[in-house]
Amino acid sequence: MNKQINIQTILDTVRQAGDFFLENYKLHAIPTNKEQFFLELGAIDERCMAILRAGLTDEFPDIPWNTVDEFDNDGQKEPLLLPEYWVCDAMDGAIQYLQHIPGWTINLALIRNGNLHFSVIYDPLSNEMFWAREGSGAFMNDKPIRPVVKTDTAIMLAVFEYGHQEPVIPGFNQKHGAAVTDLLNKFGVVRNYGPHGLQLAYVGAGRIDVFHQLGLDTFNWLAGILIAREAGADILNADGNSWKWGDESLVVSAPGIADSFKGEINSSQF
Repeated sequence: MNKQINIQTILDTVRQAGDFFLENYKLHAIPTNKEQFFLELGAIDERCMAILRAGLTDEFPDIPWNTVDEFDNDGQKEPLLLPEYWVCDAMDGAIQYLQHIPGWTINLALIRNGNLHFSVIYDPLSNEMFWAREGSGAFMNDKPIRPVVKTDTAIMLAVFEYGHQEPVIPGFNQKHGAAVTDLLNKFGVVRNYGPHGLQLAYVGAGRIDVFHQLGLDTFNWLAGILIAREAGADILNADGNSWKWGDESLVVSAPGIADSFKGEINSSQF
């Protein structure tokens, strides 16, 4: 337990999983009914996990896998009471994959003693591998990444994300809409892109200036949070406090940007 990890084995395995899906990208018909839709989502998850387990079990036989469903709100509020374990968003953006559009990645994080220790996000379409180890910086294809600091909000790119809510939270859509309106009033460019982790990695790489999301979505955030944090980004919640596991909002930005507008985006809405 808690031994030095073989980073190359992890990266190679995640790449293998992503490239498998890349070979089959757009080869299947777009689902046209709910039964087919969920059947294919389940097949993606099953196949991806099989590849990852096969590639990592020999090297890391003592590290278990998180089995909490990503839509289990209670299960996302705190780390498991284990020395270390894997958390995998088998395909972040699987809906985009099924719809034959870009914006899907393979995400994997290693939790050690309740903290993010290592994570990787692989974008097969761009052949870009983002990864970070706790205390060691963040990288894209082995080159260090850093956020880009701007001073003019007119040229800043802010993105917002909307997580799945089950059960439905009364008034949540109204709060989310108000928050998006505030972003539109503050930043020159506001977009919604899709894959949570990749957007966070993009903040770390200077491609996105601000990421904003309301609601609990821990498992979709974890891999990207470590990459953005190790790159030097600010990791906050919507109230402007340092993000901690279980927080029901996330704001990630280049240094100082999120802190500079937290008073203008009304946190009481959240």
